[in-house]
Amino acid sequence: MNGKHLVTLGLEKKAIALAQTAATQRETAGLSRDDILNELRAVQQNPAAYAAGGVYAPLAAELLAQQAILDARRGSDLRAQPLPYPTWGADLIDPGAWRQMDVAMRLPVSRAGALMPDAHVGYGLPIGGVLATENAVIPYGVGVDIGCSMMLSVLPIQPGALGTEEATTLLLRHTRFGAGVAFDKRDRQDHEVLHESTWNDQPILRHLFDKAATQIGTSGSGNHFVEFGTLTLPHADLGVDPGEYLAVLSHSGSRGFGAQVAGHFTALAERHHPTLAPEAKKLAWLPLDHEDGQAYWQAMTLAGRYALANHHLIHTRLARALNVTPLAQVSNSHNLAWKQQVGDQELIVHRKGATPAAPGQLGLIPGSMADPGYVIRGLGHDGALQSASHGAGRQLGRKAAASTLNKKDVQAYLTTRGVTLIGGGIDEAPQAYKRIQDVIARQTDLVNVIASFQPRVVRMDTGSEDI
Repeated sequence: MNGKHLVTLGLEKKAIALAQTAATQRETAGLSRDDILNELRAVQQNPAAYAAGGVYAPLAAELLAQQAILDARRGSDLRAQPLPYPTWGADLIDPGAWRQMDVAMRLPVSRAGALMPDAHVGYGLPIGGVLATENAVIPYGVGVDIGCSMMLSVLPIQPGALGTEEATTLLLRHTRFGAGVAFDKRDRQDHEVLHESTWNDQPILRHLFDKAATQIGTSGSGNHFVEFGTLTLPHADLGVDPGEYLAVLSHSGSRGFGAQVAGHFTALAERHHPTLAPEAKKLAWLPLDHEDGQAYWQAMTLAGRYALANHHLIHTRLARALNVTPLAQVSNSHNLAWKQQVGDQELIVHRKGATPAAPGQLGLIPGSMADPGYVIRGLGHDGALQSASHGAGRQLGRKAAASTLNKKDVQAYLTTRGVTLIGGGIDEAPQAYKRIQDVIARQTDLVNVIASFQPRVVRMDTGSEDI
């Protein structure tokens, strides 16, 4: 039997090759061409019945895989209208973020959502958007910097005991910033995340391991920072007495490793949904019961652990240099997806620039390079999918900030607040951000503030143009 006989069955190229292999075996067993064609039609009509084993099992598996892709494509049509969702701080949110969230809530896999008061336009899901989906994970619902997160260390040192010059020297010596930047090999630290067997489970993870190992303990560009500042704790909490303490606050993510994972799986998700409406293209999803969805979930959670490892190494370096042990540490991711019980159903909750805020859960909401940040405890608001803002949120895009803000005005703002800046671009100026006090005031039903942090010496990448 040749391929021409099989084309009449309407099989695709890979399935034809598998059918040809099976047909050859059946011919060897003595079956006629008509008998073999009848068997192939039966496999085509009910591949699940043949998938367990036998000569037709490879063909049946391929037909089932093709059917799964077709089913996913048929589910790519958007709802006519977005599902309703609550918003916090509506007066602070730009229209573009609303439009992006509306598109996300039209996805057939979406079940619930919320928009935080720091929301602004991003890629796919808006930054500050929270989206719950059923059996689906959206790579751009997590973001490019997978696992982007915060960490605070409270140190047993009075704020005034560390001078500006010494703080500057410590940050220059013990932190690294920027795309592709790493410590010299002799200065690189190890971490248990690099010894996980997960790195060997997928070709892309094996390929990116060396990059991850090289960049461990460093920070990226943009709004990533490490800073010394004053933590004010009005009441005993975190296992610490009330008072003022020197503290280290950092914002960092999964570096080039996470970015390449995001790009790889976003492209894969888009191939799963080639007919998805153009406005929703960057919200293409991967079914969690498909091998591609499982692969992304594994890579995403690894990137989340890697990002937190970067923070731990940064804080460990600085604490060791000061010869102290932190009194308390708080950390949280704000670019990740979680399996979460929503009502009576387990859904996938994407937080793209949103802080988890389950009942009693500690978290960090920073301001800008010169404005305060806050240690918060979640109140578990179900309407917000137990979430809060992840920062102040931009009111000027990077290009707009670089073209409209005056360096002298920015420097005057820093000087007035007693902030020393190392690096930092005009695109990250405080004036590019919403007023953090306004953002916090819009979410008093989502979190309780338990402490404030005022930056004193801040290190960032240089950005588009130094301040």
